[in-house]
Amino acid sequence: MLKSPYSNNIALKALLLIALSLSSLSHAQGSNFKVTLDAGHGAHDFGATYNGHVEKNIALAIVLKVGKMLEANSKIDVIYTRKTDVFIDLVERANIANRANANIFVSIHCNANRNTSASGTETYVMGMNKIASNLEAAKKENSVITLEKDYKRNYEGFDPNSPQTMIGMTLMQEEYLDNSISLASKVENEFEKLGKKIRGGGVKQAPFMVLHKAYMPRILIETGFISNYTEGNTLDSESGQQEIAKAITDAILSYKNEYYGNGSVESYETRPSTRAAAQGASSKNNVVAETKKTVLRASDSDVVFKVQIAASSKKLPLLPRNFKGLNTISMEKSGAAYKYMYGETSDYNQSKVLLSQAKAKGYSSAFLIAFKNGKKISIQEAIK
Repeated sequence: MLKSPYSNNIALKALLLIALSLSSLSHAQGSNFKVTLDAGHGAHDFGATYNGHVEKNIALAIVLKVGKMLEANSKIDVIYTRKTDVFIDLVERANIANRANANIFVSIHCNANRNTSASGTETYVMGMNKIASNLEAAKKENSVITLEKDYKRNYEGFDPNSPQTMIGMTLMQEEYLDNSISLASKVENEFEKLGKKIRGGGVKQAPFMVLHKAYMPRILIETGFISNYTEGNTLDSESGQQEIAKAITDAILSYKNEYYGNGSVESYETRPSTRAAAQGASSKNNVVAETKKTVLRASDSDVVFKVQIAASSKKLPLLPRNFKGLNTISMEKSGAAYKYMYGETSDYNQSKVLLSQAKAKGYSSAFLIAFKNGKKISIQEAIK
């Protein structure tokens, strides 16, 4: 009996729906690591200008180079706040990252100073450090909002000339502080390899509005001083931009590999033992053997896994009511921040269960950390 064209069309549509569903499922299971790149300034907002060097152009050139390098990795998606010479409100830059559910936000700028001998790089995380130079840097970058329409309404009365007015508005994002510091440190390490001067001797904190509204680990990079004759020429050169872009890219990849492994973002749940099962291991014995490799006993290795759930400038009593009902909370002080950790186990597989529990409680940015003989090590080193 011959089928009607109508029946054939129904069958074809059904097959297409199945194919689309499988494609969507595959995409969901293999969600990529998302990086939002923000080129500072744009259009009528030139940023700093010295000796013919224009910050908005240099920042964009570096961002596009970083983006191109990252896009070569099939496991990374790049989101740009701008790819051309346009003006984007500071709050919209953060919103672009928030809507994309980005894993990290990286804002790239150039520095300038009336003292033309000033040189070197600076990498900032969001914070309320009251060091005058840090506040001045934030004041300079935040002044951009006065170029925006209705900025007083959009920024809830925030005064760009007084960054301290942001105090009290940042606690909800402090759980991202430690990850931000880690990413910023990796950027500085890469710059140091290039022989660049690292100003201030470490990661800095300042109340940058562009970072304040982004709900993820985020950093702002001052790639150098265009007011410095030598450094300005380097920043405005193809080779200089390529060198800086490579350093930033390497730092981002290092961060991704440390916290998410070499695979997709879901690698916490699929790395390394369960990945064997997901890929269809040839036998049950193979899966068991792989699982055994991830069970680390403190008596043998002194390796301990914990889940870091938050970092805050406030010292909180280690009570379940302060941590969404989670118990077995530990704390350590790191600089001005207190790091809060959930659970403790020498079994890597169990640590992933603890991580899932923390995320289920609402700590979406929680991540695994590892210690060997009391010293922090990377997850990759711990599971070897």
